[in-house]
Amino acid sequence: MESLKILIPTDFSVQAAFSYLLVKKLEKNIPVDIHFLHVLTVPDTVTMDSNGTIQTCGEIDIKYVQKQKEIAERNLANLQSQYGDNISTHLVLGKTTDAILNFAETGQYDLIVMGTKGAWGIKEKLSGSETQMIARRSKVPLLSLMCDRSDLQIDHLLMVHNFSKPALEDLQLLHKLIKAFNPKIHLLQIISGDIVAHKPTVEAGMKKFAALNNITHYECHLINDKYIEAGVIHFNQMVNMDIVCIGTHGKGGVFHHSATEKLINHLFKPIISFHLSN
Repeated sequence: MESLKILIPTDFSVQAAFSYLLVKKLEKNIPVDIHFLHVLTVPDTVTMDSNGTIQTCGEIDIKYVQKQKEIAERNLANLQSQYGDNISTHLVLGKTTDAILNFAETGQYDLIVMGTKGAWGIKEKLSGSETQMIARRSKVPLLSLMCDRSDLQIDHLLMVHNFSKPALEDLQLLHKLIKAFNPKIHLLQIISGDIVAHKPTVEAGMKKFAALNNITHYECHLINDKYIEAGVIHFNQMVNMDIVCIGTHGKGGVFHHSATEKLINHLFKPIISFHLSN
């Protein structure tokens, strides 16, 4: 069976431990290649060569950076000792989001897995969580979670989408999960209006989407709600899903509210986010 190359960015918090436990759950049905990455956040003027030697210019104290590097290396060694030889560890310098994105894309990872503490109120509006920023910009699919999901069973996967313009999407990760776990895929569109009037058109779009993307074991659902985030939450209250899968166009910030990012920050369900083709 095809394996998954998985990147777990870590700040050595409990959220990263939750990520590892979820990945180990995936490993029961699909081979995984697990890599932990820690980013030592430093200005652009600080660099590290292939031998691990720190170099800096300007007013940055090189001894301080070296000390932080040593602490990070000890923490990574502790992870290796705790989890064994089935994981790899990496340390890079830079800005956290940029470094994670670059590492994931150049390393050709299949999936990034990140725990998040979420974000609400003014924090969400101004900056949001690091996980939210990764979802917005990453070309590699992201699996995010807010709590320990080591009890997860992958029997029902929710695909939230606008099926009005069905297209072939990059769903390689989804198909690997389907092959490994054989879940039922629940196609959901949230509409603001009369469900009965929209149902024939929406279901026709869902069926075309499923055919284009080679999805065979699925059900179609419509729900009426003003906002996508609220619709997903309400649907999960009625029909309990194991994982939520939702696409993003990579837009977000103060002036654009992404439903994907809101769900990442608020929904206590594992969420797979991926970039849409159009």
